[in-house]
Amino acid sequence: MDGGDHMWMSRYLLSRIAEAFNVDVTFDPKPIPGDWNGAGGHVNYSNNATRAPGTGWDAIQEQITKLEKRHAYHIAQYGEGNERRLTGKHETSSMHDFSWGVANRGASVRVGRMVPVDKCGYYEDRRWAQCIRSSDFTGVLGFGVSCLS
Repeated sequence: MDGGDHMWMSRYLLSRIAEAFNVDVTFDPKPIPGDWNGAGGHVNYSNNATRAPGTGWDAIQEQITKLEKRHAYHIAQYGEGNERRLTGKHETSSMHDFSWGVANRGASVRVGRMVPVDKCGYYEDRRWAQCIRSSDFTGVLGFGVSCLS
């Protein structure tokens, strides 16, 4: 939860500093059209189950399976303008398909390279847009992995 507070405070500070230099700030996921990947608000996620030595890797795979089942719902929540960013090109997944992989920067969900080796750790949901709100990822992602059967 602290991370969300830190994000809001850092955005506030960035906006105020930019204002002092007469510079505009945008959190649009793709503020300039073109052939590039845009700006994501990737969320690294772990909980007690994923960090448990020996069994965390199984928990991660189970949680990712739950995320896949609600992919369409999550995409609808993951930020305005995200359809311009999640094209399947430039290290982004397509917003129409769910994918995951170890060290795969082009997947919807990326698992760190050492997680299968250590058998515990975290994963990164790469579908979020830069305009992410902390209350959204706390509710949507937390509910998505803990409450679904």
